[in-house]
Amino acid sequence: MVNYPNMKKSQPIIHENYNEKHYTTHRGMSLEEDISMSNQYYLANDKAVIYKKPTPVQIVKVDYPKREAAKIVEAYYKTPSTTDYNGIYRGKYVDFEAKETRAMTFPFSNISKHQIDHLARIIKHGGIAFVIIAFTKIGEVYLLDASYMVDEYYHATRQSMTYDTIKSLGHLIPQGYQPRLDYLKVLDMFYFKEGNK
Repeated sequence: MVNYPNMKKSQPIIHENYNEKHYTTHRGMSLEEDISMSNQYYLANDKAVIYKKPTPVQIVKVDYPKREAAKIVEAYYKTPSTTDYNGIYRGKYVDFEAKETRAMTFPFSNISKHQIDHLARIIKHGGIAFVIIAFTKIGEVYLLDASYMVDEYYHATRQSMTYDTIKSLGHLIPQGYQPRLDYLKVLDMFYFKEGNK
């Protein structure tokens, strides 16, 4: 392969989160992309209605170089966002955060206090709340009930959760082609106490 105009050969791109054992169907995909593709599959197949929440933004300045081409030049986040995704599945409200980590731990610095408090409120009011954590080094993705994350965040002596803790408390999410991350299968088994229908 040649890059123009300097005629230098380009190097092949190797993604850090690529793992032959687990990610053969996901080469170069991020966790967010995998979840979005899964949500599209669930929606198209009438299994669930789950969307990524838009981040609230306050637009301050807009440039109009042409009448039909407005360009936002300055904007700020209005309020801190809560979690990444919400929706409904089998008559239950679902709310969750998705995080990736290259380490074999999940640092609590990766999730903010207002997100933890939000997840705790969802649980209190009877919704399904969880965190999806991808360990990119080994290509494993876990669904962890938010109650464990809330408890560890406020009561653990460590500043992180280890891979072994998440593996023992959480549930490995099956990975495939469609859906990419079948987290609804985990919800069926863990929250609805029955096999996938």
